[in-house]
Amino acid sequence: MTDWVLHVDMDQFIAAVEVLRRPELAGVPVIVGGRGDPTERAVVSTASYEARAFGIGSGMPLKIAARKAPEDAVFLPVDHEAYEAASAEVMDALRALPGIVLEVIGWDECFLGVVTDDPEATAAMAQRAVFEATSLHCSVGIGDNKVRAKIATEFGKPRGVFRLTAENWFEVMGEKSTRDLWGVGPKVQKRLAAHGIRTVRELAESDQDPLVSEFGPRMGVWYHGLGSGIGPAVVDSTPWVARSHSRETTYQQNLTTEDEVRAALTELAGLAFDDCAAEGRPVIRVHLKVRYAPFETRTFGRKLPSPASERAAVIDAALALGSTLDARREVRLLGVRAEMAMPEGGDAIERTPVRGRM
Repeated sequence: MTDWVLHVDMDQFIAAVEVLRRPELAGVPVIVGGRGDPTERAVVSTASYEARAFGIGSGMPLKIAARKAPEDAVFLPVDHEAYEAASAEVMDALRALPGIVLEVIGWDECFLGVVTDDPEATAAMAQRAVFEATSLHCSVGIGDNKVRAKIATEFGKPRGVFRLTAENWFEVMGEKSTRDLWGVGPKVQKRLAAHGIRTVRELAESDQDPLVSEFGPRMGVWYHGLGSGIGPAVVDSTPWVARSHSRETTYQQNLTTEDEVRAALTELAGLAFDDCAAEGRPVIRVHLKVRYAPFETRTFGRKLPSPASERAAVIDAALALGSTLDARREVRLLGVRAEMAMPEGGDAIERTPVRGRM
């Protein structure tokens, strides 16, 4: 018997939930984002496969998506509560499988730890359990660690299963771009390219020392290991504990005065604090996110002098950060993140609930 890691990823999760609620949308390009109005400032949260065929994807401004979308495309508002409910049903169905250790890593994805000689059979069992419980489909990546399982899922989409291990890693991934690795975004890809590293194989065969100099002792080693698909193999069922809560808003009209910015920050900081207070933990650090017009984003923060359990203290910290903004520039988006003290013995995963009007 062998230890395996399975990565379960729901197929077009948000769009699929919406189609379940509106069966007439099956086969129609569906774009979910903001308040569902493509004339407003907001970004695409998800697009159905039919919409993706037109080049529409997550993070794209709705206005651009509307220009790419065909006439029969449907734009829908984000419904966090519906997706949270569907996610809970998915995880409950998987958690009930025999011999499974489940680690939730997002609304629509999780790792499963299992000891078996037939991981494909376990993957098929997981897919059946999810579909029977929710009528939603998922893809499953099988790996000998989390990195390979996570990447394998992309080869299984949609509704499929794919195995990626040390044995076939370079055969499958060797000539792929470093951008295809889990955790390598466009900025890291560009920095790697500056060292002559463009493919996964080149990353694996590179000298680790320049990467440590470029990215630091922890991330340099991590990125180098990614080239060989190296990563953790233990699936941890410990319940996730939030590190922080965020609130942000993209404004339909730019904020142009200091008073407007102060009022917006007061509201956002108060809401972020309320989310933290509901967990009974004080705030230890406050972060501010600003997007100046037309589209330049900056983030910064400060540690509070002492853990704050008062709403006013968090608002004051946000306003103090806001006072450093360039008053000559119009503001398109503001966000406030309140970082909490961890409970005794608690460990947080770097995943922050973000709520906002986008």
